[in-house]
Amino acid sequence: MVFVKIKAILADQFDVDEDSITTETNIQEDLGADSLDVVDLMMSIEDEFEFEVADHELESVRTVGELVKFVEDKI
Repeated sequence: MVFVKIKAILADQFDVDEDSITTETNIQEDLGADSLDVVDLMMSIEDEFEFEVADHELESVRTVGELVKFVEDKI
């Protein structure tokens, strides 16, 4: 469920096909995210899952799988 929602957010934000996103997808290298994109992603995650994310919390998140685990641990 979390993975499906995150895939939809990423597909929309980075204009890619949801089916191309896997847990191994690297957010910066594969999707081309820069620091502004990460901030936008953080705000989208906060809105979708209704919790606050501190700026430093996503610094170590590199892959979609790590992002899914991060969200699952928060909710």
